[in-house]
Amino acid sequence: MRFAVQILQLQLKREPKGGRGLKKGLKEGMKPPRSKRKGSGPKEVLLQGNEAVVEGALRAGCRFFAGYPITPATEISEILSVRLPQVDGTFIQMEDEIASLGAVIGASLAGTKSMTATSGPGFSLMQENLGFAIIAEVPCVIVNVMRGGPSTGLPTFPSQGDVMQARWGTHGDHPIIVLSASTVSECYEMTIKAFNLSEKFRNPVILLIDEVVAHMREKVVLPDGEIEIFNRVKPTVPPEWYIPFEDTPSGVPPMANFGEGYRYHVTGLTHDIRGFPTSRPDEIGPFIQRLHRKISQHFSEIQMAEYFKTEDAEITLIAYGCVARSSKRAVIEAREKGLKVGLLKLMTLWPFMRSAVEKVLQHSKVLIVPEMNMGQISREVKRVNRGMAKVLTLNKVDGTIITPGEILGRIMEAVS
Repeated sequence: MRFAVQILQLQLKREPKGGRGLKKGLKEGMKPPRSKRKGSGPKEVLLQGNEAVVEGALRAGCRFFAGYPITPATEISEILSVRLPQVDGTFIQMEDEIASLGAVIGASLAGTKSMTATSGPGFSLMQENLGFAIIAEVPCVIVNVMRGGPSTGLPTFPSQGDVMQARWGTHGDHPIIVLSASTVSECYEMTIKAFNLSEKFRNPVILLIDEVVAHMREKVVLPDGEIEIFNRVKPTVPPEWYIPFEDTPSGVPPMANFGEGYRYHVTGLTHDIRGFPTSRPDEIGPFIQRLHRKISQHFSEIQMAEYFKTEDAEITLIAYGCVARSSKRAVIEAREKGLKVGLLKLMTLWPFMRSAVEKVLQHSKVLIVPEMNMGQISREVKRVNRGMAKVLTLNKVDGTIITPGEILGRIMEAVS
């Protein structure tokens, strides 16, 4: 992105032939990617993973972003700083990640679809405000482009070390939705899905991608027609009748926007149905249970996975992010050797896809979980497995990706 801007600045000295000048175009900001085909219809564009996140966010209706630059997520904020003003949106570079998520929460309470993007160190700083958004039931999207850690770690190297932090990073018993993308197209699609789920369930949604996916470039088809966009349910009763945190059959109360006449109390304390702090057990228990129930009773809408050649697989790989790409290639090569191997690609990490694992356990004798950490999802797989199959791991934490050859080697070990 920085080099592209420098090239454009060098070209400002001369006007391109035909049409308006490049200088005027720069002042108006970066335009959406050009289609390879003229006229209406889907657009085929070459995008980086982080760029696809931007396109998905704008398509979902995001009109507010607050963030702080951090490798390898900076392109998201950099591009949105130009694109959001073009659609009457607001971009703010905050003083740190704590303030960034605080601003996102405030904008969402005012009725604007809002998001932030960060990486490991910034995600750590966001945990307190993440808990606030959960207990106050404020929809928002947090994109975490994972890099090596702990601490400053490996800023420019890939990792999948934030999987458990995404689930348990903020304190207390809390529900969370965490999605994962393994292709540039999925960066676009899963960002839209993240906004839809956040708005529908009044809950923060985290999108985890790794540095590999964030910075690779692939062809993406941007649909031209209508796509499913979900907007939060607003109250239909007069302001004086509005109960902001009432229980409903779905577990999700309607959400009024600040400034529209519906006045209600928002706090990080455990509160009653009107939003005021409470210490009554008969109010605390049902409230916390409802927070979990609004997620648990809608697993079918939240949990997503892809199955590749798992119908007869005796060995199943369970992977996510960039490692799912290596795993798919390993499956193809294993099949060429006559081995019955399949892939379960997790697109929803939390709530953990117990049902998907149980499905492949019906015929798989071996499960192999390759991931770029010390074994975070593999622990969940073992918990679900309960001795039904042999669970093998393949872990790598040296800043390099797990290759198809390494996974194939693990498969060969399993059959030897």
